[in-house]
Amino acid sequence: MIPDQITLGSTDIVIKPLGVGAWAWGDRFFWGYGRDYSPEDARAAFQASLEAGIQLVDTAEVYGMGKSERLTGQFIRQSGKSVVLATKFYPYPWRFNRSQLVTALRGSLRRLGLEHVDLYQIHWPLPPASLETWGNALADAVQRGLTRAVGVSNFNRQQMLHIETVLLKRGVTLASNQVLYNLLNRSVETNGLLELCRQHKITLIAYSPLAQGLLTGKYTVVNPPSGIRGRKFSTDLLNRLPPLIRLLGEIGHAHGDKTPAQVALNWVMCKGAVPIPGAKNLRQAQENAGALGWSLTPDEIAALDRITSDLHPEKGETP
Repeated sequence: MIPDQITLGSTDIVIKPLGVGAWAWGDRFFWGYGRDYSPEDARAAFQASLEAGIQLVDTAEVYGMGKSERLTGQFIRQSGKSVVLATKFYPYPWRFNRSQLVTALRGSLRRLGLEHVDLYQIHWPLPPASLETWGNALADAVQRGLTRAVGVSNFNRQQMLHIETVLLKRGVTLASNQVLYNLLNRSVETNGLLELCRQHKITLIAYSPLAQGLLTGKYTVVNPPSGIRGRKFSTDLLNRLPPLIRLLGEIGHAHGDKTPAQVALNWVMCKGAVPIPGAKNLRQAQENAGALGWSLTPDEIAALDRITSDLHPEKGETP
């Protein structure tokens, strides 16, 4: 059974096992913010998520070139409610000094209008700065009271263990690793990252848990995703989706007409990860929240595992 609440890593931060990703809030290039949906739509998605009891909101300084953080901060102030706010530091190649992470975090806090965040993450393990540099910088941020907890994103097993060791030397635990994980991309299972996170009490946060919309059932070969997403996925992958979508629908029907998207999100939670699906409007946020409060059976999980065991994207595709 999926627990009603979980603890983020070894911290005292308690959240629902489902969050909301704020990449689309302010991102015009990839998601069409300002064209396909409005700031009011994004605010409605935020409010609906909070009303469903979802606390974790994940953003980043690079989302919409800071726009996502500014909008998220506005939404928090307008709601008058507290959230568990996560954002990310991007290790640009000109950022090589550990003090630059704290400077970047202060910039995020100004855009958010907050004194601290709950979770601060390194977005990618990129050179030239070493993991020691950024690990110590994360510890600096905790000790200065700018963040309650720290995490990483897109780190493999070795990189995650490396930065965990650096943090532990400073008396700080690694709370999370945010990675790509969904029914169409189960590499964290096969490469051992998911199990390693369990062993080390590091929460695995799953981004793109709906494979950028492919698992909602609304996209086909004749109706592919629009814009850059439509050019990203092959016809072959779209052709292989219908059996999975049918199974998601059948399972959802057995649980009171849950949608394919809700079943796909529930599967991620059953695996012990925290999915953070995006929501561009009220309807999407409400649908995402419908993944809470119930659990797939072991047989249903096994059936989804089997049907996706050989349904992998082609090289270069990352749904």
